[in-house]
Amino acid sequence: MTRALALVLVLLASLLTVAPSSAAAAPGVVRVSGSQANWQLTVDGAPFQVKGLTWGPPVSEAAQRMPDLKAMGVNTVRTWGTDGTSAPLFDAAAANGIKVIAGFWLQPGGGPGSGGCVNYVTDTNYKSTVLAEFTRWVDVYKGHPGVLMWNVGNESVLGMQNCFSGAELENQRTAYTRFVNDVARAIHGIDPDHPVTSTDAWTGAWPYYKANAPDLDLYAVNAYNAVCQIRADWEAGGYTKPYILTEGGPAGEWEVPDDVNGVPAEPSDVAKRDGYRHAWDCLTAHTGVALGGTLFHYGTEQDFGGVWFNLVPGNEKRLSYYSVAAAFGGNPGANTPPVISRMDLSRVTDVPAGAEFTIDVTASDPDGDALSYAVMLNSKYIDNAGALVPASFAGSGPLTVRAPDRLGVWKVYVYARDGHGNVGIESRSFRVVAPTPDGENVALGRTATASSYQQVGNGAPFPPSNVVDGALSTRWASDWSDPQWLTVDLGEVTTFQHVQLVWEAAYGRAYEIRSSDNGVDWRTVYATTNGDGGVDGIDVAASGRYIRVYGTGRGTGWGYSLYELGVYRRT
Repeated sequence: MTRALALVLVLLASLLTVAPSSAAAAPGVVRVSGSQANWQLTVDGAPFQVKGLTWGPPVSEAAQRMPDLKAMGVNTVRTWGTDGTSAPLFDAAAANGIKVIAGFWLQPGGGPGSGGCVNYVTDTNYKSTVLAEFTRWVDVYKGHPGVLMWNVGNESVLGMQNCFSGAELENQRTAYTRFVNDVARAIHGIDPDHPVTSTDAWTGAWPYYKANAPDLDLYAVNAYNAVCQIRADWEAGGYTKPYILTEGGPAGEWEVPDDVNGVPAEPSDVAKRDGYRHAWDCLTAHTGVALGGTLFHYGTEQDFGGVWFNLVPGNEKRLSYYSVAAAFGGNPGANTPPVISRMDLSRVTDVPAGAEFTIDVTASDPDGDALSYAVMLNSKYIDNAGALVPASFAGSGPLTVRAPDRLGVWKVYVYARDGHGNVGIESRSFRVVAPTPDGENVALGRTATASSYQQVGNGAPFPPSNVVDGALSTRWASDWSDPQWLTVDLGEVTTFQHVQLVWEAAYGRAYEIRSSDNGVDWRTVYATTNGDGGVDGIDVAASGRYIRVYGTGRGTGWGYSLYELGVYRRT
């Protein structure tokens, strides 16, 4: 065999090896076609209505989870970012006949409270950097059969209100949407076969897109309880492009009334179920303009937001999961979740710290399955924590639950499980208050002194007198060092049987309670090295004129902080 012939054979082998892979990866050509108010999305010429969910699990789980989405009738998933890690998601989606709305994140994304504060008028470096990054990944994935369209940005027009105001806010929104148009034009130059859109919250961004982003093929909008308003806004705005919904579903935390404790009243599982279907029906009623949507959210998190919105928190299916599947014409299985029709707390606004209260729950299972229960707690409205933690409880109806000993408004969640991977979840808020000890608080209104107190900062000063004013809205806060002390002068030697410490978030892990008759010679009447904050109720048999809390080990990186120090004499 000659060298030339060998080279030809190698080349032919190479071509034969590459050809099947290239054929398998042939992209679908996606178009927005039609005319004013009579548009449709097509894939390779065939009509395509977006029936989708936003994607929450890790990309590494895509192959495992895409068959479940397919069973639900889902044909599209939406992401917020696209980069070198996205290939397994595109691959798994395409293998299951599902398309991806591939997102690109721009600051300040995510609406109020999110992202950074890029200056779109002056920051040419940021714009050139992200443009190069976006077009890089468009070039990489434009030939992938999993791609449906490109989505530039998420709620940045809304989010700019956290960075700018007045005329400058308007300048920034104009500059941002002009940059979105630059990105759309650049993407079209690389990939003419997939549309480009841009997402913002509600329809407030659409006038900016109309004026500044003519190269967008369609608009995209995030709306929850307001989905049914989109059509009226589109008609009133005189828009000439169709749209898709990129987040939607039942009412969010920002859309519901406050409950008796002043926090958003989370909709019931039944209301969420109905909210998804209502949103989808309103969207699809705008025929020829609304080209479908991705509802929020195919996620497995079991935190505060996950329980509010996720269809499969903890990999358990809820009523909302089956509602979305029905809307999309899917068939995910016949066994459906338990329904909690009632959840009443014995105390709602005044649960003493560490005390028991009851939850009366009425739940049923459509399939007659036996139910088991779990109770979880969340402190978001105290410290912005997202996690749900197990609560100590007993019984099966009513449930007897022990309250935490940290003051403030908590949320309690009841899970009803059917043993077949389905769950019903309901939640309520309750307010933890300091218990009222027996006896007279002989420290109330007395003179208090301290080793230090915080004199500057938000809400400062925090003097020691705040711990004896009888108000849980004021507090003492020390310097951020050890040791620190707080002393109350009872006026005369007094016997007492109970001390109550109501800690703020900055609590004492290791501290002593000391008493003295003269303010010089001290005796320790209580000591701990494992304090956990909240409300400490301590029974003692002691006497003294001066009562001192002496902290030797802080429980946080801050100082020591007490709302109240109560010294109780029981007669």
